[in-house]
Amino acid sequence: MIRRALQLPGERAGWLGWRWSLGQLIALDCGVMGGGAAEPGAFELGTDGPSVILVGVDDSTTSSRAGWYAAGLARRQRARLVAVFVSPIASFGSAGPAGASLAVARDDAFRTSAQDMERRAIQIGAELGISITFVAARGDPFTEIKRIADEVRADAIVVGASAHAGHRFVGSLAVRLVRAGKWPVTVVP
Repeated sequence: MIRRALQLPGERAGWLGWRWSLGQLIALDCGVMGGGAAEPGAFELGTDGPSVILVGVDDSTTSSRAGWYAAGLARRQRARLVAVFVSPIASFGSAGPAGASLAVARDDAFRTSAQDMERRAIQIGAELGISITFVAARGDPFTEIKRIADEVRADAIVVGASAHAGHRFVGSLAVRLVRAGKWPVTVVP
């Protein structure tokens, strides 16, 4: 429904010479003047903040900072936090003579680290009053974080900055996630 308004000082001409006041434009935008209002329960594209925040964790200092930052962000935004721990798959070292025992030791270390991080995540979630889901996976960190972010429909990703000097030439996990361009990525130093 289009209504014609009187031109008052401070108004501007609209399409085909129609004159709209700022108040009428706001009312039209909000759906007060008819049309444009979303029906209750209708799908709305976007929200006022993230509802699911994914954070990549491991036992590094920057990962710990990223975890605390993401937990605080989730608490303030009343969002669900998904903490993801990804352990890289064993390299060619496990193909040698002692490969089987090395693979078993790596599996035990992965399981122990994952259980410890999950225990800490549950404790932090209880302290801050937020919902934390812990996911442990094995594989390429970029691929696994990307896959899990798609599965949980993450609205934002938080990761710690890489401490490895070689990542300045090859590219770190954070750079790869930013280049993917699917989520806002916060890199915590």
